[in-house]
Amino acid sequence: MELLERYFDNAFDAPDGIKKLRELILTLAMQGKLVPQDPNDQPASVLLKEIEAEKKRLVKQGKIKEPKPLPPVGDDEMPYVLPERWEWVKLRQICHDWGQQTPSTRFTYIDVGSIDNNRGTISSDTQVLESDEAPSRARKIVRKGTIIYSTVRPYLLNAAVVDKDFTPNAIVSTAFAILHPYSGVDGRYIYFFLRSPFFVRYVEANQKGIAYPAINDGDLFAGDFPLPPAAEQQRIVAKIDELRKRCDALEKLRAERDAKRLAVNSAAVRQLVNGSDTDARIQARDFLGQHFGELYSVKENVTELRKVILKLAVMGKLVPQHPKDQPASELLKQIEAEKKRLVKAGQIRESKPLPAITPEELPYQIPESWNWIRLGEAGAFERGRSKHRPRNDRRLFDDGTYPFVQTGDVSRSKQTGNQIQTCGSYYNEVGLKQSRLWKKGTLCITIAANIAETGFLGMDACVPDSVVVFLGVDHALEQLVKMFIDVAKDDLEHFAPSTAQKNINLGIINQLLFPLPPLKEQHRIVSQFNVLMAKCDELELCISTSRKKQDELLNAMMAQYGG
Repeated sequence: MELLERYFDNAFDAPDGIKKLRELILTLAMQGKLVPQDPNDQPASVLLKEIEAEKKRLVKQGKIKEPKPLPPVGDDEMPYVLPERWEWVKLRQICHDWGQQTPSTRFTYIDVGSIDNNRGTISSDTQVLESDEAPSRARKIVRKGTIIYSTVRPYLLNAAVVDKDFTPNAIVSTAFAILHPYSGVDGRYIYFFLRSPFFVRYVEANQKGIAYPAINDGDLFAGDFPLPPAAEQQRIVAKIDELRKRCDALEKLRAERDAKRLAVNSAAVRQLVNGSDTDARIQARDFLGQHFGELYSVKENVTELRKVILKLAVMGKLVPQHPKDQPASELLKQIEAEKKRLVKAGQIRESKPLPAITPEELPYQIPESWNWIRLGEAGAFERGRSKHRPRNDRRLFDDGTYPFVQTGDVSRSKQTGNQIQTCGSYYNEVGLKQSRLWKKGTLCITIAANIAETGFLGMDACVPDSVVVFLGVDHALEQLVKMFIDVAKDDLEHFAPSTAQKNINLGIINQLLFPLPPLKEQHRIVSQFNVLMAKCDELELCISTSRKKQDELLNAMMAQYGG
């Protein structure tokens, strides 16, 4: 119990701690370590003699069939040492079934779907069927006190105690093994044994099949069973029930804590991003700073923090403005001049005029030195081409192969620092002439399938028409456009029609409202953003490391004390 008390404290914060705590409780229970032994208890050896007498009586009365004899558990076969008054037996020795019958009258049908496997009970989702409606698998007889255990996909732990007499009588699926305890054997002790890690490992070692693994009844009932004295069984069951309630309370408490932590963080960051009152935003910032260690000890909040940093970046709230910065209106002139040069050089197509922005369209206030523009005015968006079919194996070409980056490659760039490093297809010279080779570092945005995924080319490559590229006057502007698209991703997906292949057209991207900062401020934003993203990476690494250490501690405790 001292071990369990320490384990309860450690289990609260570990990701699978409470699950492992439940396993440890059952492990200790089946080893005789959960409750003290009473020297006045009648030993299990006497109980076994009583079971044998009852078995003979039921056979003589024709209520059960004569069971096949099972070899005793030899000294060298005993999985672990039991307390003095316990006995190792085979599972079949302490329970029996009631046989099978084809329903001839109305009956209550219990299938796997009727099991509440968390509570170990039969749910209210049972069917009353006429005999002619009986499924072919409706055959096995059960009575009050019977334990049923699904032998198909046993890892789901679909087991339950039939805790009442059903009207009409119950018949269960042949997917269940039937275990009706003899007198002196507590049915709920059997139920807990079936869920114990010791028995789970036994089933895993003896089940067959891959898609639908199953264990046959013969192998199931040949499993070793630790039998305590009858009185101790009842004390064990009572203690398990008590500790399971504590586990339930822990789970509820942790769920409430986690929900509050997420809600509090969400409220604070909303105030920080959307608050119109400067004092309120400062209070939100100070609150987040004061409670940072607690709020950002979960990855969900760190994910939210990344989104907040993105929003602050494109709203002009991430870094201070400098009055000496050349305003964004001057940058717009440079962008327009560069676009004309690229059109003249034949590197981009001349774009159509974009509609003017009305005051009603503006979603929020930006700093005075910034400008609201259409995103297409920030640079040049060019759609990829893929008229010639790319090949998936570059070895098919003798010479002249060129990477062909597709939407999946762009999506995968999230795993490699937003650098597109993968490429499953290649163009030859013919394909290249019908497409274009874009330079390493070019920003790519997907407009089909996974909409608004972004990444920078990690190599010179071609792209298909499901990807658009952005060319800006400065890499900082390209990074800022990427941030903006990442923020606008959810809104962009709403523009996609509900078809099998979702897509948006380039016109939608060109017409998005974009807050353009001065060029020098763009550099400050990108620099600060990268620093903060690195801090988020550190936070997530710390969380993972902490969870790993907690898991290692709990696993060590289970290995040392749980067998």
